[in-house]
Amino acid sequence: MNIIFIVLGVVALFLIAYRTYGTFIAKNVFVLNNENTTAAVELEDGLDYVPTEPRFLLGQHFSAIAAAGPITGPILAGIQFGWVPTLIWILLGSIFIGGVHDWGALIASVRNKGRSITETVRTNVSRSAWILFNLFILVALIMIIVAFTDITTSSFVNTVDIGDGTLVGGGAIATSSILYLCLPIIMGFLLKYTKLNLTWATIIFLPLVGVAIWVGKYIPLNMPSVLGLAPQKVWNIIVLIYCFIAAIVPVWALLQPRGHLGGYFLYASVIVAAIGVLFGGFSVTYPAFKTPITDGKAFWIPMVPMLFITVACGACSGFHSLVSSGTTSKQIKREGDTKIIGYGAMLMEGVVAVIALSTVMILAKDSELLTKSPNFVYASGIGAFMKLIGVSPAFGISFGLMAFTTFVYDTLDICTRLGRFIIQELSGWKGWFGRIFSTLIVGGIPAILMTITLTGPDGKPVAAWSVFWKTFGASNQLLAALALIGLTVWLMNTAKNKKVWLYTFFPAVFMFIMSSWALVRMFMQYTMKDGAWVGLPAGPNVIIPITCLIYLVLAIWMAFESYRAIAKRRSGMVQAPSATD
Repeated sequence: MNIIFIVLGVVALFLIAYRTYGTFIAKNVFVLNNENTTAAVELEDGLDYVPTEPRFLLGQHFSAIAAAGPITGPILAGIQFGWVPTLIWILLGSIFIGGVHDWGALIASVRNKGRSITETVRTNVSRSAWILFNLFILVALIMIIVAFTDITTSSFVNTVDIGDGTLVGGGAIATSSILYLCLPIIMGFLLKYTKLNLTWATIIFLPLVGVAIWVGKYIPLNMPSVLGLAPQKVWNIIVLIYCFIAAIVPVWALLQPRGHLGGYFLYASVIVAAIGVLFGGFSVTYPAFKTPITDGKAFWIPMVPMLFITVACGACSGFHSLVSSGTTSKQIKREGDTKIIGYGAMLMEGVVAVIALSTVMILAKDSELLTKSPNFVYASGIGAFMKLIGVSPAFGISFGLMAFTTFVYDTLDICTRLGRFIIQELSGWKGWFGRIFSTLIVGGIPAILMTITLTGPDGKPVAAWSVFWKTFGASNQLLAALALIGLTVWLMNTAKNKKVWLYTFFPAVFMFIMSSWALVRMFMQYTMKDGAWVGLPAGPNVIIPITCLIYLVLAIWMAFESYRAIAKRRSGMVQAPSATD
């Protein structure tokens, strides 16, 4: 089968979903009204609250939520379980769960003075639930930072042979990455303090991104070991320093221009993939199912529940609720803009996920690339697509690696910024002291975690990203479930139609069950052997089961608080809060 039929079919289904289900949700569930004053307009301060045109904001939001999640997850799931179950979950998850989740968090925040999803929980559930939710998010953000930082820096030290002895990756990508980070800083200051408009800034700086990729191979930054730390661990620390800086500066100085340029990276990747799909003649060669359907229990386990937490951002992501309510909601000009930004961006992310999955679909079941990290699988696929338009394989793969790295930067600094917001909210720390000290905490814990050596359940050393991806995936989906629970209570309290809460309630239940199941399974992998309890592992590996246990306790406690709020509301014991509470 040619991949053209699969990818074009997915795009068509997403377009239909946007025009039908999206319109239904807009009119009947969220009841969008452009006459309502948004938080960005009411509280404009030029720092966080900045009314932004949707064409600019869409790129920033899309690049922030997409990042490496919809690339890494589908590739890992496709390799492990086969492309058919992965594709089905991307489709159903994006349309009915992920899109509604992202959109709901965005509109709830817009109507609550741009406050985060955690504030929605506090207003509509309880203060205890708010504290628990914040703690859960903080731990989840730390896991995201660890997993994404480590997988990104693997591109700075590892290489792939394109077949003629030419090695791509390593120090060349490190150089290109650093040069790329300089460009949005310059762009941001020019947009702020000169008469340069966005159109001309885009025309000038986008070609410079290509120059940065090209220059990298001529001046590679090959990092040596420093103070006993391996080169990749040194790069991890450097990337975290960047995150610290990005998290405390105004959004115009880095977040907005980098998000804008990063959005074009995503668009370019989609266009390149489209060319490859339409004209490449690539056939699906990878198995549809890794385990035959006829194998009964072996077919379903561990695919259920692990498929749903491995794909992660490609179908549904709790992290998106943090972006939607943490930064994007403070830049919405009109309520009507939330449809394309909240729901549309999630469907676009689903397309990115399918593109990532297609780089697995065209591989042979015994391909050497299957032993590489997902960023190299993705980059090799993009390189194969770009070859069709006359681009050299070396540049094409470098472009793919840089695109992957760029997506991660968008997530990393936003995660660090959101972590800062949470600590400041919980502690009450204000001013520059609060900004700096809170950011140091958010970045310091990942720095410690990435200097230790972890092993898998079999005792063999493993990359930090491969261990923390599973905990990230489970916590991320569980975070989505908790956000959907909060949105369910919010709809019960504010919606005129008293049954619309069902559109968030059922997705919440599904994600809660799958995520909790996955966490229990991972906990047992490290604490049980042959069905018998062996206790917590010794050494650094104890972090994994302890983290799983913390997630489960916080989530169950949070769910209980939400149940109490729902029960009180339905019994008429509490008055529904106003939109301004």
